[in-house]
Amino acid sequence: MSRRATVDDIHATALGMPHVTVFRSDSNPIYQVGSKSFVFFRTPRPDAVDPETGERYRDVIVIWVASEGDKLALVQDESSPFFTVPHFDGHASVLLRASRVGEVERDEIVELVQDAWLAQASRRRAEAWLREHDLQG
Repeated sequence: MSRRATVDDIHATALGMPHVTVFRSDSNPIYQVGSKSFVFFRTPRPDAVDPETGERYRDVIVIWVASEGDKLALVQDESSPFFTVPHFDGHASVLLRASRVGEVERDEIVELVQDAWLAQASRRRAEAWLREHDLQG
């Protein structure tokens, strides 16, 4: 069992993937591979609000997933910190508040960010990374 995840684990994992560029690195960074975002820190929007206060969440992280099935597996468990909003219907990504990252184990968040990169990377880059890490034969 690994330790609890931190937002720094998300940043470190995203930055540790090959061919990554970062936009707005000082606030609300967007991590991209081949001009495709795979993790980004959203600015507050009216579609992600506290249900009790109506206040916009200021700490939403968008993480790409490989498929709608992967998304549903993460968001359908009500005890999970992962969620979605109607704005992301049909979009292969999940949302996670930075304030809830610690509810996830570090190994899970690392795998999720790596999978996000794999979902957005070119086939050639993804296959090369998988070979390098003995994850594909």
